[in-house]
Amino acid sequence: MSVQVAEVPDEAGEIASHWLDSFAAALQAQDATAVAATFLAEGHWRDVLAFTWDVVTHSGRTAIAAALAPLLARTAARDVHVPASRTPPRRVKRAGVDCIETIFEFETAFGRANAVARLVDDGGTWRAWTLLTTLEELHGWPDGRPRELSDAERYSRDFGGANWLDQRVKAQAYEDRDPVVLVVGGGQAGLATAARLRALGVDTLVVDRHQRIGDNWRRRYHSLTLHNEVHVNHLPLMPFPPTFPVFIPKDKLANWFESYVENLDLNYWADTQLTSGSYDEAAQRWTVTLKRGDGTERVLHPRHVVFATGVSAIPIKPSLPGLDDFAGTVMHSGEYTNGTAWNGRKAIVVGTGNSGHDVAQDLCASGAHVTMVQRSPTYVVSIREAQKVYAIYTEGLPFEDCDLLAAASPYPVLQRAYQLSTAEMRRVDRDLLSGLEKRGFRLTFGEDDTGFQMMYLRRGGGYYFNVGCSDMIVDGRIDLMQYDEIDRFEAGGVRLKDGTLREAELVVVATGYENQQETVRAFLGDAVADRIGPVWGFDAGGELANMFKPTPQPGLWFIAGSLAQCRIYSRYLALQIKAREEGLIA
Repeated sequence: MSVQVAEVPDEAGEIASHWLDSFAAALQAQDATAVAATFLAEGHWRDVLAFTWDVVTHSGRTAIAAALAPLLARTAARDVHVPASRTPPRRVKRAGVDCIETIFEFETAFGRANAVARLVDDGGTWRAWTLLTTLEELHGWPDGRPRELSDAERYSRDFGGANWLDQRVKAQAYEDRDPVVLVVGGGQAGLATAARLRALGVDTLVVDRHQRIGDNWRRRYHSLTLHNEVHVNHLPLMPFPPTFPVFIPKDKLANWFESYVENLDLNYWADTQLTSGSYDEAAQRWTVTLKRGDGTERVLHPRHVVFATGVSAIPIKPSLPGLDDFAGTVMHSGEYTNGTAWNGRKAIVVGTGNSGHDVAQDLCASGAHVTMVQRSPTYVVSIREAQKVYAIYTEGLPFEDCDLLAAASPYPVLQRAYQLSTAEMRRVDRDLLSGLEKRGFRLTFGEDDTGFQMMYLRRGGGYYFNVGCSDMIVDGRIDLMQYDEIDRFEAGGVRLKDGTLREAELVVVATGYENQQETVRAFLGDAVADRIGPVWGFDAGGELANMFKPTPQPGLWFIAGSLAQCRIYSRYLALQIKAREEGLIA
């Protein structure tokens, strides 16, 4: 099968074209061993639905060939090509390795697929070091576009009938039907998923316990802004306008969520809580009970339930010795709003992750006398340096290409890339880090020196992006105490092991959140929670456990993460649900 590469007469293009010819011919022959031979012996293949209908990584030629062998005939990959609209093949350095990176497309029996190959010279023959293959669209369902013009125009042409508003009110009421999908959680994960599903024609209802769309951001502490730059954070189908600030304030993002729901016609019930649910294996549907804000209950029977409650769902409120005897105010960082009421008063913040630092800084700026309590070593990086992990989005490539490249690194490559970027950030931030250590702050650079991004993916926290709080610790405006200095809390504050009392009127515990498995346990019961196992963190295959793909519990899905993660992986979650609804896969 000949592969055409559009307008790439340079050496990188010629090398990519030759490799693509070999790869395409092996696919056409349905020869798994020949496909695997286009990889390095230790190469990696990450597939997102295109062949496996799973999110999975295979490493090494033997494993790649074994995984592909039963899939090639079903997938029927064809028409491998580099489209003119894509970034042409080019020489780059990824995770310290010089390679030729090429984006290409192909068709399968199910839809249109994208791919990213990173090629290296293997003794004179160019082979794939890494390959990402992703299913992007199902046949007949172009991404985000109405199937027929008449569908887009029917509201304004049905004179004397129900208009757009009438139809929206009826659609959202669910008085005469059940949603196919119930999405629990109305933040970026839930909204991105609902938008993708609606574009695919899947009837979807989002429910959220907050009274107003966007309150999951709006009700957080007063000074909060996003910690990564705006160009990384677009939601599907409706990007932020170019006038948005680089770091989006929480209230602006919350208001955008409201407009997102309105403009994309998403079905959304605010002030609604999931109270219980059970799965009927025979009927292949859920029975869920929802409690509305007015006290009424609704029972629905969706075929799929998507938990989009985030990495941060149920707050962890640790049992600290004597804390029940404390006479002041105790709150979790998730409950904290602003420090106005604590001007001139003494406060203790337990925890040194992002939330702990931000709360401490806000309290200090509000005039409180603040002591931070560090329980474990913490990774600290300046906010500007932290943006280096999103460097792909600054390379001047089309946004869609950036998203594809961001997903193209399997776990071993991701690990090495983060080690390199963490070392560079550490070098640039050396003065800040030295100042913190002199104040007794215990630093870590993450397990295997992979920094904050791996800490987030592995356990959801343990790091801080410095927007000023570290400087307050260094210059003494915020006091620092190690947890092992504490004997116990008592009415007036915290008693140290040396006998002194550190007075306080407020204790904020910035101690993180439970694994989403515990969220499931709370609402769907022990049997379902035990069946699925932990959610988030890497599984044995180097993919996030139970995320964006089927779980051991039929009809139960999870999505969480940053706005960028939710934008990218909501596509693939929605495609899997749509394929099941269309009978394409079981």
